[in-house]
Amino acid sequence: MPGRSLITARSLTKTYEDGGLSHSVLQGVDLQVSEGECVALLGRSGSGKSTLLNLIAGIDRPTAGDVRVGGRDLHRLPERERTLFRRRHIGFVYQFFNLIPTLNTADNIRLPMELNRWPERRMTERVLQLLSHLGLENRKDEYPDRLSGGEQQRVAIARAMAHQPELVLADEPTGNLDAETGRQMLDLLLRIGQDTGCTLVVVTHSLEVARGADRLIRLEDGRLHEGGAELAW
Repeated sequence: MPGRSLITARSLTKTYEDGGLSHSVLQGVDLQVSEGECVALLGRSGSGKSTLLNLIAGIDRPTAGDVRVGGRDLHRLPERERTLFRRRHIGFVYQFFNLIPTLNTADNIRLPMELNRWPERRMTERVLQLLSHLGLENRKDEYPDRLSGGEQQRVAIARAMAHQPELVLADEPTGNLDAETGRQMLDLLLRIGQDTGCTLVVVTHSLEVARGADRLIRLEDGRLHEGGAELAW
C-alpha cells in the first residue's frame, strides 16, 4: 500500500525563452506521489511530460515553485549533491534504452551499482538475481547490438532497478516497441516495482499503458488533471 509522500511539487512552473518570446510549458503544477505508488503521466507529445520528469529528477530547474523528493528540495542542492542523490536514489528508464554499446548485458546492469561502490560480491549476486528474474541468463555476455528491442528494454529496466532506488522515472518506456512487446515491458516494470516497493512515475502518451498504473494524471495546457481513463482523449 502507498505510504508517506515521496514526491511533492507545489506551484511548479517552467518557462522557456525562444527567440525573445516566453513559452510556458508548466503552469503552477501541484503533484503528490506516495511511496510505493505507480503513477502514469499521460499527455500528447510536447505537452511537457518529460519536462516535469526532469524537474522531479533535479536535472532541470523550475522557473518558479518547488519540488521535493524524499523531503529534499533538489534544486537547492549544489550540482554535485544533486548528481549523487540521483545516482543513489533514482533509476531511469528511457524510450531509446540508452544502453552503453561497449558493455555487455551483465555489465550494463552492474553500472549503477559500481557508481554507488557496492561490494563486488553484492553486485554479482544482484546481477544474477535480475538476469534470472528477467529471463536474460543466456544473454548476459551479449552486447546491445545483438539484442532485440524487447531484450534491450529488459536490460534497461534491470539497470534502472539494480541499485534498488526509491524512485524510478520511466520516460515513454514502451514508445520504441511494438504494441505486444510494449505491454509485456510495462507489466514487467510494474511487477518489479511492486516486488521492490519502489515508487514509479511512468510518462506516456498511450492510454493503454496508463491504465496499468495505480493512478492516472493527464497533463494538458501546462496543467495537471487527475482522474480515471475517462479523462483521456
